[in-house]
Amino acid sequence: MRIVQKFGGTSVGSVERIQNVAKRVKTWTDNGHEVAVVVSAMSGETNRLTGLIQQIDSNANRREQDVILSSGEQVSMALLSIALHTLGVKSESFFGWQAGVQTDDAHTKARILNIDSKKVIDALTEKKVAVIAGFQGITEKGSVSTLGRGGSDTSAVALSIALDADECQIYTDVDGVYSTDPRVVPEARRLPYILFEEMLEMASLGSKVLQIRSVELACKYEVPLRVLSSLTPIQENLSLEKLGGTLIIPESKMKTMTKTMEDPKISGIAFNRDEAQIKVNAVPDSPGIAYKILSAISDCNIEVDMIVQNTSNNDLADFTFTVNRSDYARAMEITKKTSPIISADNVIGNDKIVKISLVGVGMRSHAGIASKMFQILAQENINILIISTSEIKISVGIDEENLEKAVKALHQAFELEKDNISEEN
Repeated sequence: MRIVQKFGGTSVGSVERIQNVAKRVKTWTDNGHEVAVVVSAMSGETNRLTGLIQQIDSNANRREQDVILSSGEQVSMALLSIALHTLGVKSESFFGWQAGVQTDDAHTKARILNIDSKKVIDALTEKKVAVIAGFQGITEKGSVSTLGRGGSDTSAVALSIALDADECQIYTDVDGVYSTDPRVVPEARRLPYILFEEMLEMASLGSKVLQIRSVELACKYEVPLRVLSSLTPIQENLSLEKLGGTLIIPESKMKTMTKTMEDPKISGIAFNRDEAQIKVNAVPDSPGIAYKILSAISDCNIEVDMIVQNTSNNDLADFTFTVNRSDYARAMEITKKTSPIISADNVIGNDKIVKISLVGVGMRSHAGIASKMFQILAQENINILIISTSEIKISVGIDEENLEKAVKALHQAFELEKDNISEEN
């Protein structure tokens, strides 16, 4: 089998942990598998490099930022390759561009256009472990580019597609995807399986296990994707069936893996602490207003999350939206400049909110989930600031001080600590 493994910053956070990763990789090669490994920078390294940039220029040229930020993964890949050599495992390290990762020129947030995987395939054919720097690629103009926070996940999935891998394994410091963050709810349950669609929502809604772009890619190409811990004991006799973790699969496959009569209503609760809300008061309720507000935001490459527009009786509307807290100051500045152009009354911001979301495909066939969610929050005296829904999720914005209380209450109310999915043997 051909396996692509990705190890995150915590997994390669020290020389000892890199050596442990090397031993883990060796067990796969010893069992006859071809292995390509994608690595992140050592934990804290990207933040350190970002801090150096900020000390010189908070608005530094993004191309030059990428030159600096890409160096963290290069250290990890070389150290892991050296560690593999000490174990007698043949390996070869690759920069992103050497692995053929071609991107657009949106520096610090680049997207992968294509992967010319010939060099990596050649290495695998020669029974070498290919160790690849994640998070990075090269533009058509030949400049180093980076894929944004969590980009190594996307690198791993994209390489899995290019290499026609049998499975993509994402190793982190947790042993799978949980019904919610165990640090907030100790009773949270590890999910043996989760649907691509649900994982996509969880990733987009604040779950830090996987980068959303990696899930999008895996879903589009149906790449078998598994979340595992790099800190668990190493298995000598490897079997995908007994490997554990959380396997992310299409809905059609879920039916063959569960004994339950119906899918559970809710699979998990995701939350995002990094939300900020911007409210544009009393704008004319006329066609094109939303476009004028949000196009200015979009032009600055700022992603908008939840959106609500309320209409009053005098043909004026209040337009509210949320952005990531890191983009809040810039988004406020842009919106305040747009405000007089659209004859708005004023702009109000709040960067102390969080988003909590219920996720589950069972929502399609079960009514009353939203009303139950709102009832539970009301019983806890928690005010809802903004609401957003889709076919398989309900999200609310609340004051950040109520986050843990809300998640605990919802997790208990929907009985997510119970094992609703069981594996067929």
